[in-house]
Amino acid sequence: MRYFRLTLILVYILQLAACSPMAVMGMVGSTVVRSVANADENYTPSPAGITRSSQSYDRQAIAEANLNLGIAYMQQGHYQLALDKLNRARIAQPSYAPTYNTLGVLYQRLGENAEAEKYYQHAIKLDPMDSAALNNYGQFLCQIGRFDQAVEAFMESASNPLYQTPEIAITNAGTCALNNDRQDLAEEYFKQALDRNPRVAPALFQMAELSYNRGDYLPARGFLQRYLDDNKHTSRSLWLGIRIEQELGDKNAVSSYALLLRNRFSDSKEAEFLKQTEARN
Repeated sequence: MRYFRLTLILVYILQLAACSPMAVMGMVGSTVVRSVANADENYTPSPAGITRSSQSYDRQAIAEANLNLGIAYMQQGHYQLALDKLNRARIAQPSYAPTYNTLGVLYQRLGENAEAEKYYQHAIKLDPMDSAALNNYGQFLCQIGRFDQAVEAFMESASNPLYQTPEIAITNAGTCALNNDRQDLAEEYFKQALDRNPRVAPALFQMAELSYNRGDYLPARGFLQRYLDDNKHTSRSLWLGIRIEQELGDKNAVSSYALLLRNRFSDSKEAEFLKQTEARN
C-alpha cells in the first residue's frame, strides 16, 4: 500500500503544458521526519536474535522515510538535501524502484540528462510494471526530443491493468504529440484519454484549443464548458473563451469573459492580447 501511494505521488511530479507540474507534498509528517533524522546511511544490521525479515522491514522503513523526505525537499527546491535523502534511501534498500524513479526526476530537473535516464531505466528494470516511472520517463524522452520512444513509454504505462489513472499517461502522449506538431495524433490520444475518463482536464482543454484552431467553434465551446465544469478559469481559458465566443457571435459571453480576464489576470499576457485586440477594433 505504501508503494502504491508513492507511485501516485510520482505520477504527478512532472506534467507538460496543460499538465503542468503539480505539488507533490507540502510537508512530511513528524513521524517520518523523526524516522529520517535517525536514519544512518551506514546502516547497521539489527543485533543477534532479530529475524532476517525484521531487518528487511527496518531497511524498507528507512528507505521509505528518506524517500518521502527527499520528495519534500525536491518540491521545495532544496535539491542537494533531496539528493542526500534519496541516496540514503537507495543505500538502505537498493532494490526499491520508486527511489530510482525519483532520482530520475531530480536529475531531470537539474538538467543532467544522462543521469536522469540512467535512473529512470533502472527503476523500470527493477519494476517493469511501474507506471509512474514509465510515465515520468516518457515525459523525459519527450523533453529531449525522442518522440517515438516517449509515446511508447506513455502507452506502456497506460497498458498496465493495475494503473488507476491510465488517462494521465495517454493525455501526456497527446501533449507530446502536440508539442511535436502532430495534431492529428495528439487529438487521437486526447480522445482516447477522454474515453477512459470524460473529465480529464488537460485533455478537455487541449481538445477545445484544437477544435478552435481548426474552425470547429461549437465543439470548441463544448469542450471548454466541460473543462469548466470541474476547473476554475485561468487566463488561458478566458482568452480561449473570448476568441470562441467572438467567432460564434455571442457578445454577452465575450464581455463576461473579458471582464473576468481584466479583473483576475490583469498582468497576464492574455490580458495584454485582449488590450491589443480591443485597440484594433
